[in-house]
Amino acid sequence: MTLARRTTCVAGAGVLVVSTALFAQGNYRQELATWRQQRENNLKGDDSWLTVAGLFFLQRGTSTFGSAPSSDIVLPVGAPADAGVLEFDGRRVRMRATQPATINGRSVTAAELRPATADRAADRLMLGPVSLLVMLSGDRVAIRVRDQDSEIRKRFTGLKWYPPDEDYRVNARFEPYRAARTRQVPNILGDLDPFDATGLLAFTINGQLLKLEAYELGSGANREFFIVFRDLTSGHGTYPAARFLNADLPKANGETLLDFNRAYNPPCAYNPYTTCPLPTPQNRLAVRIEAGELVYH
Repeated sequence: MTLARRTTCVAGAGVLVVSTALFAQGNYRQELATWRQQRENNLKGDDSWLTVAGLFFLQRGTSTFGSAPSSDIVLPVGAPADAGVLEFDGRRVRMRATQPATINGRSVTAAELRPATADRAADRLMLGPVSLLVMLSGDRVAIRVRDQDSEIRKRFTGLKWYPPDEDYRVNARFEPYRAARTRQVPNILGDLDPFDATGLLAFTINGQLLKLEAYELGSGANREFFIVFRDLTSGHGTYPAARFLNADLPKANGETLLDFNRAYNPPCAYNPYTTCPLPTPQNRLAVRIEAGELVYH
């Protein structure tokens, strides 16, 4: 790292030369360590991807749900054996409970279960430590089951990372499209999910010019770039399918920072009941990005 600025302090007869760049580097590494620890803490939380305990795609008609093995949707042991029935007409999912249940904290015996939208979380049917939510995978409708006592959560062994490397912390120039392009992005189950691609991020690593297509997610002050990419470490030290990266929207000069030390694994790296987008051909890099999160064991 180039030491661009130096501060000289006089102490007695000696002269102490202190690099402000070294202070900045130390601060960066501490911030990165804090961010990585927070990510691990979030993964271990009560509503994390580690609590997903089942994924059931619905067919038209009725489906029973409960912990009894004869149920159409078999729930973890903490749920009632016969919890109720789901009715699916091809568009809407309605629930009829045979045991005490709540939806979004309200006691119910029957109600519609709605999937998440851009401005509202999915309705959550709670049965003790177990919850059910409606989710979409492409055009398919599914029930996602969460269990705070899931075995995947209990057996979580922690995250592993490449050492910090500031060569993988680069400025990128945003090359916007004239208008956002809706990409039908395949997920790991083979379904197509829509993402709004707004442009390319151009950057240089090891003297090589690279470009990644960026999606925009969130709203208002929380809007940011979301990048799904693969590189030559994929399947050779990092998760084979893809890794994710977030970045701020561009500044007035059209640039943003890409910090691959914060590249992280998708949920399906830890949990087989999750769905994850895969990188499009544009975002499959023919270089090694030896930074960020390693494959989970």
